[in-house]
Amino acid sequence: MTPPDPAAIKAEIERIRSLGLRDLRREWRRLYRSEAPRISRDLLVLALGYRLQEIEQGGLSRAIRRRLQMMAKALRTTGRLDPTPAVSLKPGTRLLREWRGVTHAVTLVEDGFEYGGASYPSLTSIAHKITGAHWSGPRFFGLPKAAQSRSKGAADG
Repeated sequence: MTPPDPAAIKAEIERIRSLGLRDLRREWRRLYRSEAPRISRDLLVLALGYRLQEIEQGGLSRAIRRRLQMMAKALRTTGRLDPTPAVSLKPGTRLLREWRGVTHAVTLVEDGFEYGGASYPSLTSIAHKITGAHWSGPRFFGLPKAAQSRSKGAADG
């Protein structure tokens, strides 16, 4: 399989940008194999550009498609979505944070965290060591809220 050619994709997107509404709808039928929705010209151009890239680069992974399907089902059944997808931190994960011009690296290990050659039970204790002030460790290292609550119970107690 030949790798996607970014220049060719860009040229095709530029061609699509130059089309009128009738031709955009024709392109939609060609690329999506369905009738074009009644949306603005700008949205048609964006969707067609996405579709071209999807065709050339293989589209979304199975995991992402599965997650989107689960989100759609949740939205249909409950009318709402989880605010942030779950993040799973595994041993060996490295977290980096720059603080006052110094980059700090923390490695997640089976029973806590390693930082500066020492072991720590929580990210909060490491954040305190770095800053000298009380910080939520997951927040200090930029973890999403869902991961903060998961790591707090598991490793940041």
